Amino acid sequence: MRKAPAKPLIRSIAEVPWKEYPDHFGGALSKPLVDPENAGARHLDYRISMYQPMAYVKLHKHKVQEQIYHVLDGEGLMEIGNETRVVRRHDVIFLPPGVEHSIQNSGLVDLVFLVVTSPPSDD
Repeated sequence: MRKAPAKPLIRSIAEVPWKEYPDHFGGALSKPLVDPENAGARHLDYRISMYQPMAYVKLHKHKVQEQIYHVLDGEGLMEIGNETRVVRRHDVIFLPPGVEHSIQNSGLVDLVFLVVTSPPSDD
Protein backbone atom coordinates (compact mmCIF):
# COMPACT_ATOMS: atom_id res chain seq x y z
CA MET A 1 0.00 0.00 0.00
CA ARG A 2 1.45 3.33 -1.07
CA LYS A 3 1.17 6.00 1.58
CA ALA A 4 0.59 9.61 0.59
CA PRO A 5 2.11 12.35 2.73
CA ALA A 6 -0.26 13.35 5.53
CA LYS A 7 -2.31 16.41 4.64
CA PRO A 8 -5.45 18.18 5.83
CA LEU A 9 -8.49 17.04 3.88
CA ILE A 10 -12.00 18.34 3.29
CA ARG A 11 -14.11 16.43 0.80
CA SER A 12 -17.68 15.66 -0.04
CA ILE A 13 -18.73 12.07 0.54
CA ALA A 14 -20.37 12.26 -2.91
CA GLU A 15 -16.87 12.56 -4.49
CA VAL A 16 -15.75 9.18 -3.16
CA PRO A 17 -16.82 6.10 -5.15
CA TRP A 18 -18.45 3.10 -3.47
CA LYS A 19 -16.19 0.06 -3.20
CA GLU A 20 -16.93 -3.59 -2.39
CA TYR A 21 -13.98 -4.90 -0.39
CA PRO A 22 -12.90 -8.57 -0.40
CA ASP A 23 -15.13 -10.89 1.67
CA HIS A 24 -18.03 -8.41 1.53
CA PHE A 25 -21.09 -9.71 -0.32
CA GLY A 26 -24.52 -8.81 -1.69
CA GLY A 27 -24.09 -5.06 -1.93
CA ALA A 28 -21.93 -4.50 1.17
CA LEU A 29 -20.35 -1.25 0.01
CA SER A 30 -17.98 1.25 1.64
CA LYS A 31 -16.48 4.65 0.85
CA PRO A 32 -12.92 5.09 2.14
CA LEU A 33 -13.07 8.67 3.42
CA VAL A 34 -9.75 9.04 5.28
CA ASP A 35 -6.97 6.47 5.02
CA PRO A 36 -3.25 6.18 4.20
CA GLU A 37 -3.86 6.26 0.45
CA ASN A 38 -6.12 9.30 0.16
CA ALA A 39 -5.00 11.43 3.13
CA GLY A 40 -1.74 9.97 4.36
CA ALA A 41 -3.39 9.01 7.66
CA ARG A 42 -0.94 6.95 9.70
CA HIS A 43 -3.12 5.80 12.57
CA LEU A 44 -6.66 5.33 11.29
CA ASP A 45 -8.96 4.27 8.49
CA TYR A 46 -12.35 6.02 8.45
CA ARG A 47 -15.14 4.95 6.14
CA ILE A 48 -18.88 4.97 5.72
CA SER A 49 -20.55 1.69 4.81
CA MET A 50 -23.93 0.97 3.28
CA TYR A 51 -25.18 -2.61 3.22
CA GLN A 52 -28.23 -3.35 1.13
CA PRO A 53 -30.79 -5.82 2.56
CA MET A 54 -29.18 -9.29 2.92
CA ALA A 55 -25.62 -7.90 2.37
CA TYR A 56 -22.92 -9.01 4.80
CA VAL A 57 -19.23 -9.34 5.57
CA LYS A 58 -18.02 -12.83 6.41
CA LEU A 59 -16.99 -13.73 9.95
CA HIS A 60 -13.40 -12.57 10.50
CA LYS A 61 -11.01 -11.14 13.08
CA HIS A 62 -8.11 -8.69 13.12
CA LYS A 63 -4.66 -9.35 14.55
CA VAL A 64 -3.85 -5.86 15.84
CA GLN A 65 -6.64 -3.56 14.67
CA GLU A 66 -9.32 -2.06 16.88
CA GLN A 67 -12.61 -1.07 15.27
CA ILE A 68 -15.59 1.09 16.13
CA TYR A 69 -18.88 0.78 14.23
CA HIS A 70 -21.48 3.54 14.63
CA VAL A 71 -24.87 2.71 13.12
CA LEU A 72 -26.48 5.72 11.44
CA ASP A 73 -29.54 4.12 9.87
CA GLY A 74 -31.25 0.77 9.36
CA GLU A 75 -30.81 -2.39 11.38
CA GLY A 76 -28.89 -5.60 11.15
CA LEU A 77 -27.31 -8.46 13.01
CA MET A 78 -23.87 -8.12 14.57
CA GLU A 79 -22.13 -11.37 15.40
CA ILE A 80 -19.36 -11.05 17.99
CA GLY A 81 -17.80 -14.32 19.06
CA ASN A 82 -20.69 -16.67 19.92
CA GLU A 83 -23.25 -13.89 20.41
CA THR A 84 -25.54 -12.31 17.79
CA ARG A 85 -27.30 -9.02 18.56
CA VAL A 86 -29.60 -6.71 16.67
CA VAL A 87 -27.94 -3.35 16.00
CA ARG A 88 -29.85 -0.19 15.13
CA ARG A 89 -29.50 3.55 14.67
CA HIS A 90 -27.23 5.14 17.29
CA ASP A 91 -25.72 1.83 18.44
CA VAL A 92 -21.94 1.89 18.82
CA ILE A 93 -19.88 -1.31 18.69
CA PHE A 94 -16.25 -1.60 19.84
CA LEU A 95 -14.18 -4.54 18.60
CA PRO A 96 -10.76 -5.22 20.13
CA PRO A 97 -8.15 -7.23 18.19
CA GLY A 98 -8.63 -11.00 18.01
CA VAL A 99 -12.44 -11.01 18.34
CA GLU A 100 -14.35 -12.73 15.53
CA HIS A 101 -17.13 -10.59 14.15
CA SER A 102 -19.50 -10.11 11.25
CA ILE A 103 -22.31 -7.73 10.38
CA GLN A 104 -25.24 -8.27 8.05
CA ASN A 105 -28.27 -6.28 7.01
CA SER A 106 -31.28 -8.25 8.19
CA GLY A 107 -33.64 -5.30 7.82
CA LEU A 108 -35.84 -3.90 5.06
CA VAL A 109 -33.82 -0.77 4.22
CA ASP A 110 -30.13 0.01 3.78
CA LEU A 111 -27.94 -0.41 6.87
CA VAL A 112 -25.63 2.62 7.05
CA PHE A 113 -22.75 2.84 9.52
CA LEU A 114 -19.40 4.49 10.11
CA VAL A 115 -16.29 2.37 10.67
CA VAL A 116 -13.13 3.63 12.36
CA THR A 117 -10.16 1.25 12.29
CA SER A 118 -6.80 1.73 14.01
CA PRO A 119 -4.17 1.10 12.86
CA PRO A 120 -5.13 1.14 9.16
CA SER A 121 -3.21 -2.07 8.38
CA ASP A 122 -3.54 -5.41 10.17
CA ASP A 123 0.11 -6.35 9.50
